[in-house]
Amino acid sequence: MLPNLLNYEITNLALWQGRHDSLPEERFFQRVQCIDIHTHSFDNTQQQPMIVGFCSDEGIRRNEGRTGARTGPDNIREQLAKLACHTNTTYLDAGNIVCEDEKLEAAQLELAKLIEYCHRQGHRTIVLGGGHEIAWGHFCGLAARYPKLGIINFDAHFDIRPVHQIRLGTSGTPFWQIKHYCQQHERSFDYCCLGIQEAANTKSLFELAHEWGIAYLTVDQLQTQDHNEKIAFLDAFLTHHEHIYLTICLDVFAECYAPGVSAPQALGLAPQTALPLLKYIMQTGKVVSLDLAELSPPLDQGHKTSRLAASMLAQLLSVNNHKEPS
Repeated sequence: MLPNLLNYEITNLALWQGRHDSLPEERFFQRVQCIDIHTHSFDNTQQQPMIVGFCSDEGIRRNEGRTGARTGPDNIREQLAKLACHTNTTYLDAGNIVCEDEKLEAAQLELAKLIEYCHRQGHRTIVLGGGHEIAWGHFCGLAARYPKLGIINFDAHFDIRPVHQIRLGTSGTPFWQIKHYCQQHERSFDYCCLGIQEAANTKSLFELAHEWGIAYLTVDQLQTQDHNEKIAFLDAFLTHHEHIYLTICLDVFAECYAPGVSAPQALGLAPQTALPLLKYIMQTGKVVSLDLAELSPPLDQGHKTSRLAASMLAQLLSVNNHKEPS
């Protein structure tokens, strides 16, 4: 049974609006049902994907970044609602976990409880952020359900900065936290990162990545290697995992495509470089949950970043994925 979530709010129905076409159920807003997770009666014969928001930029604030990602989840919903939906899938919007009064750890714990509950009911999840501190709570919810979980992160940063006793977790520490969780629980730390920027990660972070056996490709490698080389890199990781947690930090993309992030990248990826790889990962059927992190609407320009996030999500959700979570 799901415990009462103190940081929980139901999604505003007004976010799911769009153009009505002559044919029914053509767009995402027509395929989404908003629910109250505390009162919803689940039908386990209909395992619809569940959308969850994580409204937080506290991790970014602690990381001395530019805040604004707290409003990201609802902004992605607004943009996704308008887009054409090319599958017969219906979605449940399970609402938001909201970080209040700088109490990030409490919000991450509640996100973990909500994610675990959704998966216990047999539903895969789509989590909208929010800063990349989303990854720690998201992983904790999945870890309870999937003992051997591979993590694939599209990101300009490793996000493995250490959490010191005098500091709390930030948007730059989630995979350090996950690594130490894995050590404490005697499970393997299986982390793969694509899009790493050399200028955005210190030498010590690269050394730590090598020490921990993190598989990664830099942004330069993604832009220069041919497609088969990149697929071979992914296959080497995917082969060893039945379940994948896919996380996309929007600062992996070049600033001209994604200006609305805390740390924009002048030399980041083009979406056309990342999207075929993301689709390849999705079509394996191994992705049990994915998230989009670091959208900051107050820093965006003409909704470029939110439209990119929604358009990519729409394409990923349209990838054939018939495998059911075990």
